[in-house]
Amino acid sequence: MKVETYKITGWQDKETGLLIDENEEWILVKHIPVDYVIDGFKLYKKSAIKKRKSKTKQDKIARVLKLKNIESTPPDTFRFANILDILKWSEEKYGLFEFQDYHAELFYGKLNTVKENILNIDLITPNGKIKKKYEYDFLTDDIIAITFETDYFESIRLLMNDQQKKELKVMK
Repeated sequence: MKVETYKITGWQDKETGLLIDENEEWILVKHIPVDYVIDGFKLYKKSAIKKRKSKTKQDKIARVLKLKNIESTPPDTFRFANILDILKWSEEKYGLFEFQDYHAELFYGKLNTVKENILNIDLITPNGKIKKKYEYDFLTDDIIAITFETDYFESIRLLMNDQQKKELKVMK
């Protein structure tokens, strides 16, 4: 069991996670937002990581997680892939995806259109409403973190599903 802290290009705060797996392009962790709390999974693009460390503080966190019997296994059906395929996987599995860019801005959405390395999303707002064809196009190279199964992610998912049910009732 290995806990690491990452300094991400453009982000002010460091990120900590329980290392699950990695490949040449990505690091998959169980996200640790504070102390000994696990909150979902996070993928970090390796090219955006300025510094990566595992020292005494991280060893203490790993010890506590081991005592809590936290497992270091990836979510069912997860496979490393390119950014678009990971977003598609998340949308297929959960109904939406969450990603962050170099400015640490957080976006929830569904894929709308994809042209080469540019994607347009249907943005999911904090109240669960879906804004079709969000007015901003994203470069896939600017996406440096993808998150799923966090408490907030699940809350947005529930709000989105509830909002869709309400909209269907109104249409009937």
